[in-house]
Amino acid sequence: MVGGLLQPLQAQTDELNWVTTWSASPSSLPPGMLPPDTITDAFNDQTLRLVLHTSIGGDSVRIRVSNTHGNKRLRVGAATIALQAEGSGIVPGSLTRLTFGGEESVTVSRGGLVFSDPVPFAVPALSNLSVSLYLPEPSGTVTTHLAAAQTSYVASGNATATTELTGAEEIAVWNYLTAVDVRRSDDITAIVTLGDSITDGVGSNRDLNNRWPNYLARRLLTDDNAPDFAVVNAGISGNRVLQENSARFGENLQVRFERDVLALSGVSHIVLLEGINDIGMGNMFPGEHVAPEEIIAGYRQIIARAHAKGLKIIGATLTPFEGAAYYTEEGEQKRQVVNAWIRTSGEFDGVIDFEIPARDPSHITRLVPSYTADNLHPNDEGYKAMADAIDLDLFQ
Repeated sequence: MVGGLLQPLQAQTDELNWVTTWSASPSSLPPGMLPPDTITDAFNDQTLRLVLHTSIGGDSVRIRVSNTHGNKRLRVGAATIALQAEGSGIVPGSLTRLTFGGEESVTVSRGGLVFSDPVPFAVPALSNLSVSLYLPEPSGTVTTHLAAAQTSYVASGNATATTELTGAEEIAVWNYLTAVDVRRSDDITAIVTLGDSITDGVGSNRDLNNRWPNYLARRLLTDDNAPDFAVVNAGISGNRVLQENSARFGENLQVRFERDVLALSGVSHIVLLEGINDIGMGNMFPGEHVAPEEIIAGYRQIIARAHAKGLKIIGATLTPFEGAAYYTEEGEQKRQVVNAWIRTSGEFDGVIDFEIPARDPSHITRLVPSYTADNLHPNDEGYKAMADAIDLDLFQ
């Protein structure tokens, strides 16, 4: 009898394919650095309305709320999800209340993570959602993603069910929300783009979703000859393969790989573009100098951990940076050594040579001048050129 009862439940579970459609890797936030300036290190009796852009769609949704870097328990008094209309507004009729273990409120342990209950919700592909979290009590140190390139909002009181926020403050960070998963009836999987500010989209225009992973998602989902994938962003500005020197830049890649990549839903592929900060910042701070061989050793650990989980990992060459604030000739030599290894070692499951479309043909140690404002980060045009250069057959 028990077996007969369990079989339909097991069959139902097997039919569910949860895939992450969007993510934001968390870094910790130094006190007093959360915009707007009137908010320091804690929220209290306030609602965050966080705007995000999906890759794939689905018929049901769940969110992840993280207190990874909190210094106390985090109380979420209510949460909703909706289709964004414009600004802080939501599409009428799309507002859906989220619960946690059947309850409208939840307490997230210090350092912890919670999933909301799955709820039927038609999530369109390549669209903006608004997730609202009400924080009724002082929240302590904020777990955040600082370089969102997306406007979100903070309002007084519990405004999770409010269609249009009045008098809300604008912020350009994602606080506490680290992933949105959708349910699919097919076997679609996710590509995680893993890196630093160049993957995070620094230099792109706010609210336009023109990071190179966004361009990649649009290519995959609009090209009839390309396979469909979710594309999720695990970039953190300032991040490094081996070290960290600021809470703003997140834990190094070796530390955060499990949480920010392997713990996401439905992952099959990783694209790794990271190491330029190891080179550049390593020359700026005493005791943080790294050799190319050390960066390569760090790559090998990430490759091994990906392969141990049955994931394919694609290496991307580091883009030029002459003219950037931390450029040195010694650093350029290191970049060339690292890129040569990425291209020729055969240890990645594939290679994306981002250096080629990004570099100035007349001065190959620099980015194309029209692609950048600071000689390090591409702009919208530069990110599109990078994404357009990706061979989609790598994901077959």
